[in-house]
Amino acid sequence: MKIISILIVLFCGVTLVSTSYAAPFDRFLMPGKLVESHKKFETTCDKCHEAFDKQEQNKLCLSCHKKVNKDVKAKLGFHGKEPSVKLEECKNCHTDHIGRSANIVNLDKSGFDHRLTDFLLKGGHKKTRCESCHARGKKYRDAPHLCLDCHKEDDIHQSRMGKKCQDCHSESDWKKTKFDHDKTKYKLKGKHKKVNCGDCHPNQRFKATPVICIACHKVQDVHRGEFGSKCEKCHNTKKWNEILFDHDKTKFKLRFRHDKISCGSCHVKNIYKVELKKDCYSCHKSDDKHNTQFSNKCEKCHQDKSWEKLTFNHDKDTKFRLTDAHKKASCQSCHFGFVYKEKLKMVCDSCHKVDDIHNGNLGKNCARCHSQKNWWEKIVFDHDLTKFPLIGLHGLASCEACHSSTDYKIKNPRCYACHESEDVHKLKLTKKCESCHTPNGWKVWLFSHNDETDYKLDGEHELVECVACHKDPIVGKKKIVLSDKCVSCHSNDDTHSGKFGKRCEKCHSTDSFKNITKLN
Repeated sequence: MKIISILIVLFCGVTLVSTSYAAPFDRFLMPGKLVESHKKFETTCDKCHEAFDKQEQNKLCLSCHKKVNKDVKAKLGFHGKEPSVKLEECKNCHTDHIGRSANIVNLDKSGFDHRLTDFLLKGGHKKTRCESCHARGKKYRDAPHLCLDCHKEDDIHQSRMGKKCQDCHSESDWKKTKFDHDKTKYKLKGKHKKVNCGDCHPNQRFKATPVICIACHKVQDVHRGEFGSKCEKCHNTKKWNEILFDHDKTKFKLRFRHDKISCGSCHVKNIYKVELKKDCYSCHKSDDKHNTQFSNKCEKCHQDKSWEKLTFNHDKDTKFRLTDAHKKASCQSCHFGFVYKEKLKMVCDSCHKVDDIHNGNLGKNCARCHSQKNWWEKIVFDHDLTKFPLIGLHGLASCEACHSSTDYKIKNPRCYACHESEDVHKLKLTKKCESCHTPNGWKVWLFSHNDETDYKLDGEHELVECVACHKDPIVGKKKIVLSDKCVSCHSNDDTHSGKFGKRCEKCHSTDSFKNITKLN
């Protein structure tokens, strides 16, 4: 006991003095040799052991065994699915220091539950010996997972069907298949369900198998290719002799008389191979009594129910409705050339230009004033739709008061252009009459000097006439700009002769010039 106590004291002392001498003492205390795979760590105990902390040992183990650590975190493999792994330490199952040749895996093959792995044993795999998949000298985790890894010699398809054997085969019986052809790009319907695989896939050829009918049924084509290669247009997989072609699903539906004619009436050669025109004229050219004067769009007037019965409606079939006097006009009144082939303008001026007494000065939209019922009567014009709405007394004025000619044009629609003679201000307040006056009455004006200018009128200024300040006429586009300084108007009233400056408002007020309100 004394010798052991002395050794422990010496060990602790040396450890405290310097860690550089720790390795020899660690080896001295090592209970036994490490296994062959760990022998390189015998001189570095800290790779697997944390001093004075046994709980850290698991972390050190997982830091080296990265794949196991990854399984634990992802809950995969034996270490990720076995519940006890999280609760126990690694050394409880994988002890060491028991010699070079020792087996520290300690796997009980006879009682091992394969459900704790990523490969569940089902069917015939339950009876397979472990060594069949787990080769000697290799880790259990490295066992193959794919079918072909073990059954490559059993693959009669020679990899033509790919590597996913489980799509057709099962673990219970390799020769028993469960392939679902409907999950491929070609679903088996009708009689195709009863056909043997080898009829379409000779010599185990599954790739590049043709999926068009003619590839298998060319010898059964009684049409000799005249109907094209798309057999499914008329035939189906249920019964080859049962014709189910529906012409209405094409771009040309057969209605009325068209539904009763034979296919050869339209398809005179190479049926379905030659694309036929769908317009009426291509078949009914000989029936055109108008000699293309009404264009080649027969469907505009005729129908396939009866060729003689006309259905053309100018109000519904065109963009120009015929009303009033237009209803009585003949087609040739507007359509001089080939009817419907020429594109007519829908403005009044295109037909009534010779009737325009305004010589085009009022535009081409005659309908603004005239109606289709009578060209000369009931002329109705809404002046409010122009740029100059008639409001106030303007609504009572006659057209001739402003419009002196039939062109009805006014070069300048401003107030001053008509009311220059009534300007009592003589241009001293500009030409913008509307700034003060309204159309309701020339003498009615609503101008507020306080709200609409930067100079407020108060005191005696409220009684002063406009011309007292606005003395000069405004020419051109010049704006009214007056000085807001008192001296600009009251220089003659300055008894101080400018000695007190130009800011009269410092002492005087607008109530009375003689009223002194403040002395500085």
